[in-house]
Amino acid sequence: MKSNMWMVRAGEGGFLFQDFKDKSVVAIGWKDIGTLTDAKSQEEIKEKLKKVYAEQSPGWIALAASQIFRFRFDFKQSDNVITYDPQERKYLIGEIKGDYEYNIKLIVFQEKTKSSEYPNIRKVKWISELERDKLSVAAKNTLGAIQTIFDVGQDAKNEIMNLLKGKESLEESPEEAEDIIKEDMKLKAHEFIKDKISKLGWEDMQRLVAGILRAMGYKTRISPVGPDRGRDIEASPDGLGLIDPRIVVEVKQRGDQVGASEVRSFTGGLRQGHKGIYVSKGGYSKEARYEAERSNIPITLIDLDSLVKLIIQYYDSFDAETRALVPLTKIYWPE
Repeated sequence: MKSNMWMVRAGEGGFLFQDFKDKSVVAIGWKDIGTLTDAKSQEEIKEKLKKVYAEQSPGWIALAASQIFRFRFDFKQSDNVITYDPQERKYLIGEIKGDYEYNIKLIVFQEKTKSSEYPNIRKVKWISELERDKLSVAAKNTLGAIQTIFDVGQDAKNEIMNLLKGKESLEESPEEAEDIIKEDMKLKAHEFIKDKISKLGWEDMQRLVAGILRAMGYKTRISPVGPDRGRDIEASPDGLGLIDPRIVVEVKQRGDQVGASEVRSFTGGLRQGHKGIYVSKGGYSKEARYEAERSNIPITLIDLDSLVKLIIQYYDSFDAETRALVPLTKIYWPE
């Protein structure tokens, strides 16, 4: 029967690594919810977490319950387990040899109380250690996932077990593999930013688009709430519309596609010398794009993907108000 290989992270910075190794266990925290011996489902674990961590968000509760459930129910005897020491840059690989236990004394972190902060344990027979540099880029990427507990998958497991048997990893181009991972991360980041924008209300969407225009060097005016005749935002170099270009922006909050009639209505409200920007979360129909292309007045249609690209391009020039709407962190990647 096929067995899994589970990553169990050894605490922040790997500070539990030596305890895992010396005491032949892997362990997780959440001490305050008590033993999981009698738990029968993920929902029961969620309820335990809600009682103890009432201040935490539903998302945090759900993620924690999923991790605990895996450790309690999905780990099987004879499954492999792996943990990592980031200081020494090495992995410790073993085999699960025991059922779930709740042991408040086994790993001691508080000298005064002699109680463990990580009492949920599985006994392990450690087999070997493996240097990170021996792994392929793909395996390193898999093992670099941020969760405390996860199944590393058969490909990474097979590579690790083969290396322990003295077999070399398949030859690969590190540069090409890293480029693939980099593009994958960029695509994931792009989608996460889209998720963030999708949650913004209509007024915040207007503020975001106005903030992008300010970052591009324009001065903006957001129309007050009420009938705006298709002019949610007006922008120009001087802020008064006396200097070209004079930009008129309409922002559609709803998630469905904008059709040709709506683009036609927008262009009908523009005058010679205007330039139009139509922003829609739900994108545009083919006919709507054709309507914009045939307009005598220059019209730019911006969907969520285009909006993300503009945010990334001009983010360094955003003011504090606009950054607060879509807070982002810059990630550096090796050249």
